[in-house]
Amino acid sequence: MALNKLSARKVDTLSQPGWHNDGGGLYLRIIEGRPTKWVYVFKRAGKRREMGLGALTDVSLAAARELATSARQLLKDGLDPIDERKAAVVKAAEEAAAAARELEGPNTPLFGAFADTYIDTHEEGWRNPKHRQQWRNTIKTHGKPLLMKPVDAITADDVLAILKPIWNKIPETAGRLRGRIENILDAAKASKHIASPWENPARWKGNLIHLLPRRKNKKQVRHHPAIPYEEMPDFMRQLRGRPAVAARALELTILCATRTNETLKMKWSEVSLPTEVWTVPKERMKMNVEHRIPLPPRAVEIIKEMALGSKCDPDSYVFPGQGRGSSLSQMSMTMLLRRMKLGHYTVHGMRSSFRDYMGDMTHHAESTVEQALAHQVGDETSRAYRRGDAFLKRRQVLRDWESYLSGSARKRRRGKSDVTSIAA
Repeated sequence: MALNKLSARKVDTLSQPGWHNDGGGLYLRIIEGRPTKWVYVFKRAGKRREMGLGALTDVSLAAARELATSARQLLKDGLDPIDERKAAVVKAAEEAAAAARELEGPNTPLFGAFADTYIDTHEEGWRNPKHRQQWRNTIKTHGKPLLMKPVDAITADDVLAILKPIWNKIPETAGRLRGRIENILDAAKASKHIASPWENPARWKGNLIHLLPRRKNKKQVRHHPAIPYEEMPDFMRQLRGRPAVAARALELTILCATRTNETLKMKWSEVSLPTEVWTVPKERMKMNVEHRIPLPPRAVEIIKEMALGSKCDPDSYVFPGQGRGSSLSQMSMTMLLRRMKLGHYTVHGMRSSFRDYMGDMTHHAESTVEQALAHQVGDETSRAYRRGDAFLKRRQVLRDWESYLSGSARKRRRGKSDVTSIAA
């Protein structure tokens, strides 16, 4: 087994993306746009496994060779290097926690442990799993210096030390982190882990507002680049001429004004062709509310086309990907736009094209159009009384949209005659 194929000089000058072999399973992995890192590759139970050894900026060639040597020895001893490293990390964390418990008072929890308790208690009321994960990630990533501190020992200086480096660099994350720390410490006080008198060191008004710099500009609303609705009929003709599955997925996304993930994760169990209805379960909706979509005629044709040659298993995807049981990639429709030389537009922007057309060229009620986009309409009180989903009105909205996209609406005079009214 040949070892030490690379030299320190060669490592410093390598820039070609790929796997650069040092021998014995040790590789320098270069991926364009990502940090260069060391990887130890081995086989365990007949399966290839890859063990990251750290970025080149942090781990030298000599250090990477030592790590690879240790991993090879573990393999000789019948052990899995990756599993052994995970076990070592867990053991180190347990030892650190035990040492911290010896230092803390009998009734004073550490910030990290109390944060976990706080999140466990409240996360059921949070609207989606992504929001829950963001809470944990911001605390553990950016609030790491606080994790091993008792909740009653945290000061404004401690909070400033973690906020200042990210305050202007990632202001939205910094603002959320500050608020989350404030909530957790308030809960610790309410749980009698912090004695009075006490002022929350993460509080904004009267406290951190005087210690952190004012942001120059508020975050600008990011608009998804959208094809002007005047150009949509021509675009749809081009799109229908493409045979790829991604083209059919994008066509249906536009016709139904849906979001990318709603289309890509569409399963046969959600579709009723006899009633021409697609029901997206609440778990896949941004607002966590089930959304019934009245399928326009062309959307029904697309789904029937996808059914040809498919077993239409209820748990399988309508728009399958390359791997067995997988859906199309999240980038599939975006890449299609790029191949059509329209990569400066976004898939999500098609919803804006729909909204602009409906607002400029039809008399459909704004609330009905917003419901077609699966947006919440009105405040909480009005929604409590208005429990319908304007399904029949939305069916006409999507049929008018399809008519326009197909070009048939252009043959009629635009204006009021261009709209089919439905009694309120």
